[in-house]
Amino acid sequence: MAVLADPSFVRALVNTGVFACVTVPVGLVVSLMLAVAVDSRMRGSRVFEALLFVPYLTSVVAVGVVFRYLFNGDFGVVDYVLSLVGLGPFDFLNDPRLSMVTLCVFGVWLSLAFNIVILLSGLRAIDPLLYRVADLYGASAWERFSRITLPQLAPMITFLSIMDLINAFKVYTEVYVLFNGMPGVADSAVTAVFYVYDKFYVQGRYGQGMAAAVVLFALILVFTLLQSLLVRRLSR
Repeated sequence: MAVLADPSFVRALVNTGVFACVTVPVGLVVSLMLAVAVDSRMRGSRVFEALLFVPYLTSVVAVGVVFRYLFNGDFGVVDYVLSLVGLGPFDFLNDPRLSMVTLCVFGVWLSLAFNIVILLSGLRAIDPLLYRVADLYGASAWERFSRITLPQLAPMITFLSIMDLINAFKVYTEVYVLFNGMPGVADSAVTAVFYVYDKFYVQGRYGQGMAAAVVLFALILVFTLLQSLLVRRLSR
């Protein structure tokens, strides 16, 4: 197909793959750490839990506008904080080398709220008796986590990894909002869905856009099946 020979589409697939490979595992690991911290009943955990859930209640557009200010190269908070430790200056939104980094950070942040809610429900469903027995046998914190918590959360982690992977391959709104309607400078953050949208609604090349959509659907199906098989095998 002609779409597979298009360098822009190849870049879009690569960027989408990078986004998925970074945001899905990083988002799950960070979400699991935060969920365990909240479930530990530490002081202020209820307030912390409410704050973590805020991104899920807020639209992607609103959060994207906030992130545009945070990553602004002239007056952004992130660049200012990095400058305090001798790093930078960085122009996260206008430097093609940093476009995917910025997008991945944004994607991880957006995935946290939903992941934490699901993981917290799983943590609170674990029988406390399992931990009491482990304490009687002198199990360490890591043994409690690796032999009780993690196996009990395996179904939730499987579900979240599949959902996060599918959402990662469908990333579009994040790019549009973060880079003000453009796929980054010099198409540095173009994704597969953004490519399909551009071909359909901007360039009017419907055949190429449809072909790209079919390829994207096939990739999502294949990667979802492979991920499901891998996670099931690891959780045995």
